[in-house]
Amino acid sequence: MGKKKKKSIELSDKKISFIKEKISYKVIRYFPTAMTLDVMVTDENGEKLGMQSLAFAHIPKEIKKLIKPN
Repeated sequence: MGKKKKKSIELSDKKISFIKEKISYKVIRYFPTAMTLDVMVTDENGEKLGMQSLAFAHIPKEIKKLIKPN
């Protein structure tokens, strides 16, 4: 049997971002089944460090409310 593709919610158009330890994170998409986020990481000088996967539990509470308002 074929693998099912993970369902994701595209969030890049909402321009959700946060700063943690002088590093800026811009939310790209959310994977509800895995409870992870794809984020674009930028350092304090504005230099892009690439894409990264972050656990939903490791983001600030204010951002969680924007992504998953329950």
